[in-house]
Amino acid sequence: MERLVTSNLKMGIIAGGQLGKMLIQEASKWNIITYVLDKDEDCPAGKIASHFVKGSNLDFDDVYQFGKQVDILTFEIENVNIEALNKLKSEGVRILPDPDILALIQDKGLQKDFYQNNHIPTSPFRLVESEQDILKGIDNGEFSFPFVQKLRKGGYDGKGVAVINSANNLNKLLPGPSVIEEKVEIDKEIAAIVARNNKGEIKCYPIVEMLFDPQANLVDKLICPSSITVEQSEKAKNIASEIIELLNMEGLLAVEFFIDSKGEVIVNEVAPRTHNSGHHTIESIVTSQFEQHLRAILNLPLGSTKLKLPSVMINILGEEGHHGNVLYEGLTESMAIDGVKIHLYGKKITQPYRKMGHITVLSPSLECALKKAEKVKQLIKVKSWTKN
Repeated sequence: MERLVTSNLKMGIIAGGQLGKMLIQEASKWNIITYVLDKDEDCPAGKIASHFVKGSNLDFDDVYQFGKQVDILTFEIENVNIEALNKLKSEGVRILPDPDILALIQDKGLQKDFYQNNHIPTSPFRLVESEQDILKGIDNGEFSFPFVQKLRKGGYDGKGVAVINSANNLNKLLPGPSVIEEKVEIDKEIAAIVARNNKGEIKCYPIVEMLFDPQANLVDKLICPSSITVEQSEKAKNIASEIIELLNMEGLLAVEFFIDSKGEVIVNEVAPRTHNSGHHTIESIVTSQFEQHLRAILNLPLGSTKLKLPSVMINILGEEGHHGNVLYEGLTESMAIDGVKIHLYGKKITQPYRKMGHITVLSPSLECALKKAEKVKQLIKVKSWTKN
């Protein structure tokens, strides 16, 4: 069924971070009335939404009452009260992607089971209930170093993950039900963003390659197109398309992959929403990920995912040692460089490694874009008025 875009359509977004802000910027082009739920009145999306509602994405009543105000409900974060979503769904509120899909993806253990049951390549794993189970598993030979522990719920942006290379790292173990994965010998990290609407139309974006900041465990640079082989690219696109089809999902799905030392493409994890690995699409692809998400949940024809220009995206992160009212350095100098597009999220308070914005650098050649991005990275600094 086509969900007509009219001047009366009310769309609710649960959580009001930068993803919500950029989604609203696209929705405003179609005159969609937007509602945002967030506990922070100064959240990036709150200032540009048609209506801001103060409340928690984890509180049943807050989510339920918020959902009753809108025609269609989506989210920019996985950590949402599922019970409230299920009640809203039972009462006829359109929630996309579906709460059942969100519940599966919220739990990394269920995610891994889904991959295994559907023969989707992923690293070998075991599920445990506690730190004690991990220690017992090491003692009896079930687990061997190195391995990765991921909390089943609540982790994001590198949080909720512990890399255990040896017995000396056991003090890093996290409490709670977890997935224990064999540590993959990673050659590259890549991501695919794929969209699907109610008609079953599927479109996948060009594969991007992610370079990480080892200290922050966040994406440092994201390049498009990636340097992987055509075969690897096609395999990643096919796997991403298969996952969204198996989930029978309407919306946007970001699929993060490892390419191991043998060149195999392995699924790491997925996110049922717009994603940091798709920010470059605003300028470098015919249809941005934010517009595509709207097209998918409104059951409109999906837009072209053709690459316009090679690009490098860098996250603007808060500097170490700075916490407080934000002060940007190097914006003017960066804007003087051809092809540099700056996005500031509007967060008033900076802290070390907090995502404060992103920059996309466009150029006819990826090599040139990388050089410009490195120059911008040296210029842009996110500090505070008073250093700690």
